[in-house]
Amino acid sequence: MSELKKVLRACPLLGGLPDPGFAEAEDLARWRSFHAGEGIYDKGSMQSSLCVIAEGTVRISSVNAEGREATLIIFGPGAWFGDTVFSPGTPRVYGATAHDAARIAELPGEGFRKLLARYPQAYPVALDLLSRRLWSAMSIIADDALRGIEARVGRRLLFLAQIQGHGDARDRPVTFRLTREHIGNMMGMTRQGVHRVIKNFEREGLLKLDYGRITVTNPRALQAYLTDLPD
Repeated sequence: MSELKKVLRACPLLGGLPDPGFAEAEDLARWRSFHAGEGIYDKGSMQSSLCVIAEGTVRISSVNAEGREATLIIFGPGAWFGDTVFSPGTPRVYGATAHDAARIAELPGEGFRKLLARYPQAYPVALDLLSRRLWSAMSIIADDALRGIEARVGRRLLFLAQIQGHGDARDRPVTFRLTREHIGNMMGMTRQGVHRVIKNFEREGLLKLDYGRITVTNPRALQAYLTDLPD
C-alpha cells in the first residue's frame, strides 16, 4: 500500500469509502509540504479542498485588520480540515497555517464531492463527523459563556487531547506543541491567567509542561477532574 493511500485510509472522514473509492481518492490527491509558519490558505479565500495531515500540525485561526491572530484549534496527523469542501462557493471563515513543518494530502473539492456521490455509503460517516464538530463548537461557546476559568482551560485542553488522540478521552498521554501564549490566544486570556491554571493542573498530575509543549498525562483523569468542578 502506498504512503498516500495509508494517509487517506487513516482519515476518519473517508472511513465510509469502499476499496475502489480509496483507489480513486488516491488518484485525486496530491502532496503539499509547508514550513513552520507558512500559510496553507487564507481567511476569506474561495478555494475548496479537503486536507488530511500526514506529518506535523496545522493551526486554524483568524487574523483581524490589526494583525491580531485568534486561534481556534491545532490539528495533528490524521486529522482533516477544510470544511468548506461541503459548501462550494462559500468563503473560508478561518485560515490555516503550518504550526510546525507539515505535509498534507489535498483532495480537490469538486473531485471529493463527486467521490461521495459515487459512493453514497460514505455519507453517514461524514455526516456523523461533521455533527461532532458542530457539537464541539457549540460546547466551546457554552463553556465560554457559562463556566469558570479553570473549567474553560481544562476542557479546551481535553478537547485538543481528544482531537490529537483521535477519539474519546483515554488513559495514555497525549502531547501537542502548545505554549501558554497559544492557550491564552484561544481563550481570550492573558498568559499570566493561563499560567496559574495550568500550574494547578500540573500540581494535580494532570499535565506535564515542557518547552513549547504540553502533555495531558491522562485524558480520562483530566475529564474526571473537570466533571467534579462546580459550574
